[in-house]
Amino acid sequence: MREFNEQEQVRMEKLNKIKETVNPYPERYEKTHALKEAKFLADGTENVRLAGRIVFARKMGKLSFVRIRDIEGDMQLEFKVDEVGEEKYDFFKKLIDVGDFVGAEGEIFTTQTGEKTLRVKDFAFLGKALRVLPEKFHGLTDTEIKYRERYVDLIMNEEARKVFLGRSKLYAYIHKFLGENGFLQVETPILQSAVCGASAKPFYTHHNALDMDCNLRIAPETYLKQCIAGGFDKVYEVAKCFRNEGMDTEHLQEFTQVEWYAAYWNFEDNIKFYQRFIKGLLLELVGTTKIEYQGHELDFGKENWHRINYVEELTKKLGFDFLDITDPQELKQKIVAQNLFTMEDLADYKSLSQIIDFTYKKLIRADIIEPTIIYNYPAVLIPLARRNDQDKRVIDVFQVLAGGTELCKAYSELVNPMTQRETFLDQLKAKEQGDEETMDMDEEFLLAMEQGMPPISGLGFGIDRLMMLIFNQPSIRDVVLFPMMKPRD
Repeated sequence: MREFNEQEQVRMEKLNKIKETVNPYPERYEKTHALKEAKFLADGTENVRLAGRIVFARKMGKLSFVRIRDIEGDMQLEFKVDEVGEEKYDFFKKLIDVGDFVGAEGEIFTTQTGEKTLRVKDFAFLGKALRVLPEKFHGLTDTEIKYRERYVDLIMNEEARKVFLGRSKLYAYIHKFLGENGFLQVETPILQSAVCGASAKPFYTHHNALDMDCNLRIAPETYLKQCIAGGFDKVYEVAKCFRNEGMDTEHLQEFTQVEWYAAYWNFEDNIKFYQRFIKGLLLELVGTTKIEYQGHELDFGKENWHRINYVEELTKKLGFDFLDITDPQELKQKIVAQNLFTMEDLADYKSLSQIIDFTYKKLIRADIIEPTIIYNYPAVLIPLARRNDQDKRVIDVFQVLAGGTELCKAYSELVNPMTQRETFLDQLKAKEQGDEETMDMDEEFLLAMEQGMPPISGLGFGIDRLMMLIFNQPSIRDVVLFPMMKPRD
């Protein structure tokens, strides 16, 4: 058992005194209104019962004011000795602290300063806070508290409450929008027997009952496309995914991804659909399609977003046709010869896809601020995407970027099982070259493809990164309720 400090010891003593009068942890309390609703009640409304955590208290002789709060609102309570009686008022003044939970019943009125307030006629003690709330957040120490003790952040920080209420509303909007457009929600396995669906380094675990090694899902893609093969026309999942890679302001190893797939669509259909989705989402969450992100105004309300042809633009930047190069070392040498990067810059990138992706992120992506559609990707980057009919070295893919970050990726899906097997074999070659983020040969998925699939387009986006953009947060940890942290020392 941990040791309590001096302030906590005082609260423990108060808790013991409370036990002499009431149960300090009662079973329930019947509320008549949420706090956010009570502020709209007419003056004179009686028998109003509210509950919440005390976040402020001003205790005086025979009149005291406290403020109680929940995740969506707060309310001022007025305690008067003439209303609650001397015994209960004494209990309130001596034993109840900021941080405690109370329930209060009384009449609504408006103070001379114009604030809706509950004049308390009776109250109940609902829970003791043994730890003292911080006065305010400041400095690195408090950043640690913010992520490790999110409940404290939510109590003290209005910005945090705004962000995480927004996240809940985002989930509700996703289900509403997709449901209204004919998409059906499904669930696919988190424990899988093949690494497939994205280029990423997986987490591994062991299934004792089946005595087999498994990986945690890096993406739900292949299973969702199997649903399309089984007859679903439009399908989606809000999926927890896991990638055992580095941590930075835009990446966590556990994250939430939304993927949707529509039969008979191509990627141009998905561009239009995503634009409708993001415009409606912004209006729902923040009331405007123009948002501020890290010092830039981003306008998602434009009818035509800027477009960049990935292959054409990167060819210009590199100064040569990189699509015809099949040897990673040759590609590195040509890039270095153009004085764009050094061999040291490229040392960590082993396969063609890794090298191309690195140069794209440095030469193209980093400069993109306004909402932009990047399309026409090199085929080597995504083994699950459909090859372009005019040039098999290119795939029918697009991404939306804004503020220098990737918001979504979508493509016309590859449904030809023979071509898919070839791309999986290319992935195995890349793995031999040292690329640890390649996919396995997924025979179960290939069987589904051999059963036959219609034309498909799918789209995926990370909820966490989208939340960062909408609510102008500098780190992904600011939009995840409980990000992974090292254990305390």
